[in-house]
Amino acid sequence: MDWSTLLAKVKAVVRKHSLAVVIAALLVVLGASLWGIFQGATSQIGAKLTDRMLDKSAPAAVRPAINQIPPAPADFVGRETELAALHKAVTQDNVRVCIIRGMPGVGKTALALKFAEEIAKDYPDARFFVNLNGASDQPLAPGKAMEQVIHALSPEARLPDDETQLAGLYRSMLSSKRAIFLFDDARDASQVTPLIPVRGNLLIVTTRQTFSISGACLIDLNVLPPDKSAALLLEICPRIDTDADTAAKLCGYLPLALRLAGGALAARPDLRVEDYISTLTTQGQRLHTLDRWQRLSDAEKTIQQAFEASYSLLDNDLKRRWRMLSVFPSSFSRDAAASVWDIDSTAAETCLSDMRTFNLIEWNSGADRYRMHDLARDFATSRLAEDPQEEHTARLRHAAYYATLLNTVDDLYLQGGDKMLMGLALFDLERANIEAGFHCASENLSSDEGAAHLVSKYGNSGAYVLDLRQHPRTDRIPWLEACLAAACKLGDRESEGRHLGNLGIAYADLGDARKAIEYYEQRIAIAREIGDRRGEGADLGNLGNAYKNLGDARKAIEYHEGALAIAREIGDRRGEGAALGNLANAYAALGDARTAIEYYEKQLVIVREIGDRRGEGADLGNLGIAYKDLGDARKAIDYYEKALVMDREIGDRRGESITLYNMALAFDKLGRRAEAIPLAEDSLKIMEAIEDPHADAVRTTLAKWKSGE
Repeated sequence: MDWSTLLAKVKAVVRKHSLAVVIAALLVVLGASLWGIFQGATSQIGAKLTDRMLDKSAPAAVRPAINQIPPAPADFVGRETELAALHKAVTQDNVRVCIIRGMPGVGKTALALKFAEEIAKDYPDARFFVNLNGASDQPLAPGKAMEQVIHALSPEARLPDDETQLAGLYRSMLSSKRAIFLFDDARDASQVTPLIPVRGNLLIVTTRQTFSISGACLIDLNVLPPDKSAALLLEICPRIDTDADTAAKLCGYLPLALRLAGGALAARPDLRVEDYISTLTTQGQRLHTLDRWQRLSDAEKTIQQAFEASYSLLDNDLKRRWRMLSVFPSSFSRDAAASVWDIDSTAAETCLSDMRTFNLIEWNSGADRYRMHDLARDFATSRLAEDPQEEHTARLRHAAYYATLLNTVDDLYLQGGDKMLMGLALFDLERANIEAGFHCASENLSSDEGAAHLVSKYGNSGAYVLDLRQHPRTDRIPWLEACLAAACKLGDRESEGRHLGNLGIAYADLGDARKAIEYYEQRIAIAREIGDRRGEGADLGNLGNAYKNLGDARKAIEYHEGALAIAREIGDRRGEGAALGNLANAYAALGDARTAIEYYEKQLVIVREIGDRRGEGADLGNLGIAYKDLGDARKAIDYYEKALVMDREIGDRRGESITLYNMALAFDKLGRRAEAIPLAEDSLKIMEAIEDPHADAVRTTLAKWKSGE
């Protein structure tokens, strides 16, 4: 599937939300609570999104030539000197890092987009865009930026938390590519330096700071010349005519302020140019009386003045809706905006179009997504905060929308195959919004029952995808602990059980089997209390795995046989496959390789049937282990090689590390230790990064091999 096709499918996912919004609006009329609205809409949204994503006419997936960089502004003018300098640096001087520096609103990003557009033909493999949020109080860590790039290339990648390991993966994945990286709004050199790609790729950075990097091309961007400023105003709104010079001067020749002024006059053809100029002047005089005005730079004062003038021209309803858009930390769809506004998608599109005409929001036509300039978001946030109830409502509606979207992401993941990739791509596209929604709901957990429902919903909705995207210690456990607290507050025993089970899995991933068992036992007690057979079966499997890890394989088999019986009773093919694989592992632990192989082969049929590529990779690796135990090292290596391809294709780092180590053992058994050692070293690096409990065993083996034992 090429990138444009993937984006089209992502748009199709969210476009179906409009019916749920209509239902939600009707429930509001009937006096339902916010949580009631969300709860009633969820199942319908999920079903409709899944129907759309299952369109049988969709083309088969292929790896894309990624293009995340938005188009340059259609009204771009000037900057000929700067563009020429950038082209010379890259094409003649072989520079691979270009830094565009300048004050807020001076047009750094527009210039970067224009240059990327002009030079795109020389970088055919991929074009990445990442907002580093350097001017905010939460700049994006270099590792998180790397994750965005890697996940664009490999949506199923489960990444190490160690930045050294992550950086190695980042560089290796790009070593054979020619790509453009546009990293917008950098804070300093320390944020950017780790992101410099290998040769053959181009990095374009924008920043409000004055840092530099050795060997980089530096472009210090200033305001537009007066004639180019007037030309930009006339491009946006020709009727400004002879007043263009005066308006441009009032806008400080800053492109952002010029676009706001031109947009306001274009949107309001009934507004006389001289009246708008008077408004700009009046707003500036009013703002000069405010204490906060004195803390702003000249550029920020000019832009604030332009925002005030444009904002004052909106009707009250459009003002309110624009303020509410500030709850989106990243780009968003029209249906997400409709949900926050509690209107249908068609009405939302009209409002968004009006805001675009005023240049108060930006639109990426290729992705069909909207965003607010960070300065616009700051302005709108300050206005939203003036009404705490309005802000609370907007943030909880935002949280409710993305809790539902997360549920759809997990549903797609569970369908396997291309749908799995589609779900992960949708999660990556919306990750900032999903996390913001969860944290907003968490902050209101103790005081708002609707927020508590949402927090618990986030835990139930994303179990599979979040397991791939979150580190168990730093991300997953705190997330699930909040979900558990929410379920307990609500007295929701079913959700409480699920969160307990998922906490057990997180601790098991960290190698703490006894802690995991504590959570599993609480989980199974609840499942039996409420008659949750699926939950009981899953938990029996988890308990079996924990006891196997503690060395009690016979007890593990008892649990797994119970899990298999329940899975077959309720027709749960995924659960049946998991139980078969777990039984095979337990028999392998008892030394019964032939019985293990029988179970692995049965499991392999099921995981291929349901499109579970992660399970298929694990099963192939386990078959390799079983044949190694039978003394057939060559056949074992064949299976390991197939498993390694699968592990790397889906980005399963834990599976990759185990497969590498098992391959190393097999090569050593064949007397090929020189080939075994590098494989074990690669395995150890991954295990250390993800805190795999098997790392000590690999480390011990390596030490023996290197000492000649």
